[in-house]
Amino acid sequence: MIITKTPFRMSFFGGGTDMPEFFNKHGGAVISTSFDKYCYVNVRHLPRFFDYSTELSYAKIERVTDTNDIVHPLIRNAMKQLDMREIRLTYEADLPARSGLGTSSSFAVGMLNAFYALKGKYVSKKELADKAIYLERKLCDEAGGWQDQIAASFGGFNRINFNDGGYEVLPIIISPERKKLLNDNLMLFFTGFTRMSSEIQKENRLNDESKTGKLLDMLSLVDEAEAILTDKYTDLNEFGRLLDVTWKLKRNTGNKVSTDSIDNVYKTARKAGAMGGKLLGAGGGGFFVFYVEKEKQEEVKSALSDFMYVPFEFETGGSQVIHYTPESYEEVKK
Repeated sequence: MIITKTPFRMSFFGGGTDMPEFFNKHGGAVISTSFDKYCYVNVRHLPRFFDYSTELSYAKIERVTDTNDIVHPLIRNAMKQLDMREIRLTYEADLPARSGLGTSSSFAVGMLNAFYALKGKYVSKKELADKAIYLERKLCDEAGGWQDQIAASFGGFNRINFNDGGYEVLPIIISPERKKLLNDNLMLFFTGFTRMSSEIQKENRLNDESKTGKLLDMLSLVDEAEAILTDKYTDLNEFGRLLDVTWKLKRNTGNKVSTDSIDNVYKTARKAGAMGGKLLGAGGGGFFVFYVEKEKQEEVKSALSDFMYVPFEFETGGSQVIHYTPESYEEVKK
């Protein structure tokens, strides 16, 4: 039996520039972090007592004898990709899917990590991220960028640079005290609205020069944000103010990014004392992160009392195998 634990991520700056159609021409970069909310994937070989050979438990239960009959596209394609047979897979998560935290990519990374472990194979964080990108973007043909798979695999608070056909992961160099202050000044709220990221991405694909211009502006903020974080003499509140700038740019990159309800949430938080914030993920719903000084946080909580507040802490581990019991398995010869 294998159990993997894979973090979710929040992206602060540069979202959208991790799309290949953008960064292959212009380069790209994001600043993001993984945090201590996880998905768990439990995989083992299924005993041969049943009239089905594979059992999957996620939001629904599937029992099939042929991998091609699996409804869930990520699981179906991952099993075919790694030639997995006769398994029982269970998925659980601390937070809901379709909420802007890279949940589907965290699942893809955690599942692949579990599959490799069940086969007794070690896989590096980069190879795991690469395989997950290939699974989601090529095999499943889901629209989206590359940052989610990388953040889930590597973990940590990073700048991720993208260029023609590749990427590099660079940890943000920040003192523990300054990093804790940043963590303490960030507040996460669940709006209750959910959506499919790939559908939002399809609606908001690069299709005009004005969007490219906005993404270039958003890309330039990555350097500014990194400078704020790494310069101990710069007021950290500037990070919050820059979040306000990037959200105003992001919400105008497509007509599905924001809604009247989402705009009202943001206005309410700002009026209550948030210095800035942004909707996480592709847009359309999910989680908001706000930068709020400690003395204003109770006011913001009160103003957003209709929404769930989710405390969190940054994490650095990325996807991990937390339980490993080797299994002997011999494929049935047909």
